[in-house]
Amino acid sequence: KLVKRSYGGVELLKTKAIPLVFRYHKMRPQKNIIGKAAAEFIEDGDTVFIDGTTTTQCIGKYITEKKDLTVITNNIGLAAFLSEYNINVICLGGKVVEIPDMVYSDITVQNASRFHADKMFFSVGSVNENGKIGTSGIYELMHITMMENSDKVFLLADHDKINRPMKQYLTDFNNVDYVISDFNFSDDTKNKYKNTEFINTSERQPL
Repeated sequence: KLVKRSYGGVELLKTKAIPLVFRYHKMRPQKNIIGKAAAEFIEDGDTVFIDGTTTTQCIGKYITEKKDLTVITNNIGLAAFLSEYNINVICLGGKVVEIPDMVYSDITVQNASRFHADKMFFSVGSVNENGKIGTSGIYELMHITMMENSDKVFLLADHDKINRPMKQYLTDFNNVDYVISDFNFSDDTKNKYKNTEFINTSERQPL
């Protein structure tokens, strides 16, 4: 009684955190569309932080043709993939905390603090429709460090993450320049965060 069978797959019934291998496939079409929309903001010559989440990992395949690009990440899989192209890749290092790709420790945060990026792309497990951004607590210091060391901050979140229970509060949309999501945030939320641009991907065609 650990999983429930459904047409085309299975679903975990009880879990404290969805394993990384499951998250790779969860909401994959939406994550690909969101990742492509995010990639459109990455320009030749940029230095970018891309966190290790399965949502931001989708950015990778859409930036392989960029020139003079530096990507700094805590995702081993993303680093290995991009290294096959003409991209300068920096893996932040640390302990493998989510097999097989995601690393994190004090070393990760220390290394992130050494860099300044033009843009930072991240995702989390929960976002409130009123603009609060949750965190599991695992990657909190890394996310804060990346935000502080970036000129522009991009949050990527599919609609399944909206209004999920928050274990901890990371920040809110005041500290995010762009929210890229297939969820249509209300006008009240948009008016509350006037300095944040909302990119709605819900009407984009599946990739």
